[in-house]
Amino acid sequence: MENDTFKLRPTDEFIELIKLLKLKQIAQSGGHAKMIVEEGLVKVNGTQEFRKRNKLRPGDVVEMEEIRISIIK
Repeated sequence: MENDTFKLRPTDEFIELIKLLKLKQIAQSGGHAKMIVEEGLVKVNGTQEFRKRNKLRPGDVVEMEEIRISIIK
């Protein structure tokens, strides 16, 4: 499994799940990101996640296929 990190900007408390998928180029567009989440292909902290706008905060871990992204401050 590939481990990666996403560092929040100092002014941000969180990032929405679909925005993270777009920024990390896991999804090609916002629509693609929504589809990935709706289909249940993403886990957040080990639990299948269906909320597209789930707020990811430092310490959260997002998993999809062979990718694991840790959110850091």
